Amino acid sequence: MRINKYLAHAGVASRRKAEELILNGKVSVNHTPMTNLGYQVVAGDIVEVNGVAVYNEEPVYYLLNKPRGYISSVSDEKGRQTVMDLMPQVKERIYPVGRLDWDTSGLLLLTNDGEFTNLMTHPRHGVEKVYVAKVEGQANKENLRPLTLGIKIEGKKVSPARYEIIKQDKTKNHSIVSLTIHEGQNHQVKKMFSQVGLPVQKLSRIQYGPLNLEGLPVGQFRRLSKKEVSQLINAAQTK
Repeated sequence: MRINKYLAHAGVASRRKAEELILNGKVSVNHTPMTNLGYQVVAGDIVEVNGVAVYNEEPVYYLLNKPRGYISSVSDEKGRQTVMDLMPQVKERIYPVGRLDWDTSGLLLLTNDGEFTNLMTHPRHGVEKVYVAKVEGQANKENLRPLTLGIKIEGKKVSPARYEIIKQDKTKNHSIVSLTIHEGQNHQVKKMFSQVGLPVQKLSRIQYGPLNLEGLPVGQFRRLSKKEVSQLINAAQTK
């Protein structure tokens, strides 16, 4: 396997970033610095990045129904609970594909496949993600229309989104709205609703590409089938 692909499959970085690591002298094979981008890694080779051995495990893919109150990270310097605490049975060195905020629940993918992660998260691939938000105020066509045109968040325009008003509660002055986006900037959905005067009170991601949370209780996870992985890859590659 070509060395940049080996590093990508090991979850170190995308193929392009892996090439940068190689050219910058950060990668060694059998304790010798490696700068040959075409090198083919063979069984028995010891591959290291910054002196740390890298192992190319069999790629695995999981779907987690993340509860609120967990960090989408492998570890946390503040000692907070992470999504890995929900998956102690998993032996592979997996990590989240993108992230959900601490107070956001719902569908989270995890894997040890760096190339897959890049495919799912890079904006140019535009994999659809569907969120359901409880927002303060009365959502309507007028105040939600800017989201369908593409608004600016911190000076950067995001792609147009689709919405559906699920419920309005005039007594409690809140609304339930689903929003479909193609990107995944930090706090993007919260910022989008805030921009149109509808601050988010509660948020959950219910769909990622063709996958949803049907039959999976909060806090539980399952391994994706080969068919589901292929569906996700196809969803990204057809954009």
